Amino acid sequence: MKGTSRLRRMASFGMMAVLALTLAACEQSHPNTTFTPHSDYGRAIDFLWDRLLLLGSIVFVFVEVGILYIVFRYRKREGDERPPQTHGNVVIEIFWTLIPAFILLFIAVPTVRTIFKTQAKAVAGALQIEVIGHQWWWEFRYPEYGIITANEIYIPTGRTVNFKLTSNDVIHSFWTPQLGGKRDAVTNRTNFMWYTPDSTLPPSEWNGFCTEYCGTSHGKMRFRVFTVKPDQFASWVANQQRPAAIGAVAPAKGAPATNAPSTAVAYSFPRNQPAFDYAVPHTPVPEGMTFTRGLTGNAHRGQQVFSSNACIGCHAIAGNPAAVGNIGPNLTHFGSRATIGAGSFPNTPAYLALWIKNARVMKPGIIMPTLGKDQFDPVLKTKVTAGGLDDQQIADIVAYLWALK
Repeated sequence: MKGTSRLRRMASFGMMAVLALTLAACEQSHPNTTFTPHSDYGRAIDFLWDRLLLLGSIVFVFVEVGILYIVFRYRKREGDERPPQTHGNVVIEIFWTLIPAFILLFIAVPTVRTIFKTQAKAVAGALQIEVIGHQWWWEFRYPEYGIITANEIYIPTGRTVNFKLTSNDVIHSFWTPQLGGKRDAVTNRTNFMWYTPDSTLPPSEWNGFCTEYCGTSHGKMRFRVFTVKPDQFASWVANQQRPAAIGAVAPAKGAPATNAPSTAVAYSFPRNQPAFDYAVPHTPVPEGMTFTRGLTGNAHRGQQVFSSNACIGCHAIAGNPAAVGNIGPNLTHFGSRATIGAGSFPNTPAYLALWIKNARVMKPGIIMPTLGKDQFDPVLKTKVTAGGLDDQQIADIVAYLWALK
């Protein structure tokens, strides 16, 4: 009776597990699936997975059927005598050595073929992108075009892209699930990876992640890949090659900046949403982070504040001769980017203002200092007083950076 009761409990648990898996399979949103590859690299990996899954399933079924047959055919019955004992069987031993070797041959051939294919050099004429991992953000360089950007990649469909991977500090791992490929970025070593986005793809965006644990904010080291048509890519390149400009004529010295672009810092933060869905972040704002409501920033004033503070020691902006730092992300055309903090928050005035005010609270462990006046720096364990930026100055910087399209 106890055995029957135990079997019933196990059966009920199994039914619940099957039901949960069935319901999960009904969900149509799978932004990070590897089962719908959109590149040649991804399809090579997917084909290998399917082949090994098929072969493994055949072996599993064969072995399980054999085990069940032996268990029931030779189970102990009432009145059975002790069977004769034997020591070894040369024929059987040869067979159970040769059969696994034969199976491994079928596994090894497609595996080695895929390894050679994915490890081969990229074709001539491939788009070259240098990928540099930092704690905790991604730097992307297009040496062919002289472009430096951060946390966002634009690539044309139908053209092979060759990624040159390195790290500025610890080991990171570069992965775009739906485009294929996962490769480590290592200090003092260069790894390569390439793939060709399908030419039939419509303009799309894809999630990217660091998949090698690299410290406190490893889970917030994300990026976005935009696959666009070749003419759209050419337009993006042309815009990125231009120096950043705030889009208005600078006023004469001493004159009020009445024609400067302005940005109202209106606060609207999404709540109770997934942390990351199709590269749209919904990370909640840390408790205690506030900003003065109703402020409107002025881009020209913001440029002056930005250019006379610690910002220029870490960030570069082409077109701003004062901003030549190379420690943090390049901010040229920052206003055209979709996220801040390596995919942690949407690039909106509200989030950007809080990020500038106290980035170390928004994303623990980063090297960007706390800039807001009277803000507590969780790394230095002190409150910012002298030299700190008030909310109006931060609003002005927000207007400046948002104007850099």
